[in-house]
Amino acid sequence: MAENVRELRPRAADSEKITINLGYVDLGHIDLLVQEGFYSNRTDFIRTAIRNQLDRHNDAVKKSVERHQLDLGLRHYSRQDLEAVQAAGEVLHIQVLGLASIANDVTAELARQTIASLHVLGALHASPAVKEALTDRMR
Repeated sequence: MAENVRELRPRAADSEKITINLGYVDLGHIDLLVQEGFYSNRTDFIRTAIRNQLDRHNDAVKKSVERHQLDLGLRHYSRQDLEAVQAAGEVLHIQVLGLASIANDVTAELARQTIASLHVLGALHASPAVKEALTDRMR
């Protein structure tokens, strides 16, 4: 990239884009609150609403995470991690609430040999070949 060119909106590494449909009246209410200065934009309103709901259900979420034995946050699996699992003759049962990422240099064959099951609540970042190889192991 040239020195005088800047990327205006780089993709945030810690977020995932979603799309929602809202009724016109709800959207109008949001726009009114933005116009009145309660929120900086629609996204700010929506993020705040989501965080408020997550806070409201915080105890239930904690109990569920514990009950399902989910890893919370970011969990990255490198090629070296999976090769060590393979060398030990073991397999992984991956359960993540947040972001699970599998390194780009992990082959589909290595993923199939070392990942017995995959349950991700949030987002999975992996190559298309690895995602395809694990389709039958995802919940």
